[in-house]
Amino acid sequence: MSAQPDHAPLTPYAPAPGAPAELLAQLRADKRAETWVPAFEREWSAVLEESRRTFSLAGLYEVVQDWQGRIAHAPAVDAFVASGYDDSDAVDLAELRRRRR
Repeated sequence: MSAQPDHAPLTPYAPAPGAPAELLAQLRADKRAETWVPAFEREWSAVLEESRRTFSLAGLYEVVQDWQGRIAHAPAVDAFVASGYDDSDAVDLAELRRRRR
């Protein structure tokens, strides 16, 4: 009998060391830069301070992932908004994620 697990554990996503700087450059180049850059900088500063206190990188990774997702999905969101579909019954997924924590 082996003490080895019968499945491979999932490795957590770890962005490249330069990912935050690259992300900030992309945000600055986006048409939403006026609102997105300050929002990213606030989130990044807060999570960086938390990371220093807790010695955990998880929050840093999460902020990078969230903003990478926003940039990646922005064209689809723009297309949806331009289409005129009614989204008044939409659910805020970020709020749902906060409730689960």
